[in-house]
Amino acid sequence: MSLSVPPAPPLRLALAQSSGTPGDVHSNLDALDALAARAASSGAHLLVTPELFLSGYAPEHRSPAETGDAGGRSEPDAPPLAALALEEAEVAAELGALARRHGLAVLAGYPERAGSATYNSALLVGPDGSPLAAYRKTHLYGPYERAVFTAGDRAVVQAELRGVRLGVLICYDVEFPENVRAHADGGTEVLLVPTALLAPYDFVARSLVPVRAFESQLHIAYVNRTGPEGGFAFVGLSCLAAPDGTAPARAGAGPELLLAEADPALLATSRAANPYLADRRTDLYR
Repeated sequence: MSLSVPPAPPLRLALAQSSGTPGDVHSNLDALDALAARAASSGAHLLVTPELFLSGYAPEHRSPAETGDAGGRSEPDAPPLAALALEEAEVAAELGALARRHGLAVLAGYPERAGSATYNSALLVGPDGSPLAAYRKTHLYGPYERAVFTAGDRAVVQAELRGVRLGVLICYDVEFPENVRAHADGGTEVLLVPTALLAPYDFVARSLVPVRAFESQLHIAYVNRTGPEGGFAFVGLSCLAAPDGTAPARAGAGPELLLAEADPALLATSRAANPYLADRRTDLYR
């Protein structure tokens, strides 16, 4: 008689909704260290940052709202985004030291330099500081991103943490149902999504992300930037979306460290009650 393996215990997440200091990598590493200390003291196992947290999303210019210039002028404030790109080994060393210091896993978004290419990337390190997963955004959003970045070519990147299978996407990637379903097919239980969601698309955070979690039966940790930056306006609304289609943890519009639990037992119960994955007629879709 075979014995079923019980689900892993809940994974406690800390979602760092923040835009940091665009254009200042050192300042953002210091901010990440402080966030990691807060997350660890709250019992979190994993800290997740927004998209491009280490560099900023659009650091080249500050908007009038950021400068306080009543004349409505933007002004140069930092090197171009590509000039802030870091090699993966550099980021792994910084995040690894931080993770070991605080005893928790960390996923951080950053611009990655690899040869002549720049990627919109996220790196996951474990609580012992060892690299667990490196992901490059596959679906670049709009002319700004396409002018700076090269698209990644790996749809599913995964890692194991405390018995839970994690996957990584970045922002626009999660808006394609095929991406999320590929993770579900690959066994992802908690999908980590650093993002930079702009106004007026708040419905993506409020509605689309919970639907993605329900239709593919997994947890989604969606972690956004906040406030104005370089002519963009980020809406916050980070959340943990559950496989039952709810968002049991939801941030507001401002900076926030949102704590939430992704429970594999809830996932197992939800998959039994909502057998989308088992009931598909894949023979009709190809």
